Amino acid sequence: MVKQIILDTETTGLDVKTGHRIIEIGCVELSNRKFTGKEFQSYLNPDRSVDEGAEKVHGLNNEFLGDKPRFIEIVEDFLSFIDGSELLIHNAEFDIGFLNQELQLIRGGEVSIFDYVDSVTDTLQLARQKHPGQRNSLDALVQRYNITGYDRGYHGALLDSKILGDVYLAITGGQSNIKFETEMDNVNEVNDNKNFKNLKDGERPKLITLSNKQEELHAAYLTNMKRDSKVDNY
Repeated sequence: MVKQIILDTETTGLDVKTGHRIIEIGCVELSNRKFTGKEFQSYLNPDRSVDEGAEKVHGLNNEFLGDKPRFIEIVEDFLSFIDGSELLIHNAEFDIGFLNQELQLIRGGEVSIFDYVDSVTDTLQLARQKHPGQRNSLDALVQRYNITGYDRGYHGALLDSKILGDVYLAITGGQSNIKFETEMDNVNEVNDNKNFKNLKDGERPKLITLSNKQEELHAAYLTNMKRDSKVDNY
């Protein structure tokens, strides 16, 4: 199973094209829909000033960042942590743009974060598919799914990665029940063998997703089931 890494960054400003830089990277690992406890976090010296508006969001200023490492000093540890993973990022285009810029500044050419990971999943797009026409910012999703236990005074890359992990599990069906983990391991192993035995070497299985219509039909089915059975725990 491909490991999942939830990633977030904080930056000096919003526009990578005008030379803004990353000042914090935060990552947490998921395996089998559980937090493993493995994390990567680093503040970075951007060698430029932090916009006032950005500082109000994350609370990081030039004085604090002045003695922090530069991206080139942490890049190998960072790439090792995310190597071969599925990255889960909220509004992935933003973070990927900044990460690619940092890589290109030290390695040149057309190097990309995609050279080091298996895939990137944009959780903002997942949220939009599940909640069309609604606000799907991380803050909005935290309220919608009643994610609690975090201090939201300031945004931070590691903090937001942990929060996004809870949001992702909620969007995609909730966290696995640890009580049944051992019993399900054997079932999952059988299913995995059945799903992959017909694949050629190096071939990836296709990811099947429900259409909006299919999701509507499924929701209607559950509603009717609750009505007929008078049970409200689906």
